[in-house]
Amino acid sequence: QVQVVESGGGLVQPGGSLRLSCVASGFTSDHYDIGWFRQAPGKERERVSCISGSDEDTYYVDSVKGRFTIARDDAKNTVYLQMNSPNPEAQAVYYCAAEQTHPAETIQARCVLADFVSWGQGTQVPVSS
Repeated sequence: QVQVVESGGGLVQPGGSLRLSCVASGFTSDHYDIGWFRQAPGKERERVSCISGSDEDTYYVDSVKGRFTIARDDAKNTVYLQMNSPNPEAQAVYYCAAEQTHPAETIQARCVLADFVSWGQGTQVPVSS
């Protein structure tokens, strides 16, 4: 059974930094994509960033490009989302999700909320000074 657990949420100031972690376990294959999604109050859940399980290609939504970085440490079964200089619009519950890699498509095409089956419980990230 696949399990996904996020950690690292907490209050961050605009212009500050925060690192979220995601541990996924239970996959029968070594190749699985990890996606970070977020849901702000009153809004729909949206994608933030994804990383491929086959070639470590990455995708970022335009609003976080240049400020957020996704990276994986396979030795620790962990994927990180480094959040630098978040703006107030970044305040949300952040969810990690995992799905088997299907390399026929680009990571951007695979970074779709509906395509991820295994989800964590979410971690709160308030952004405030």
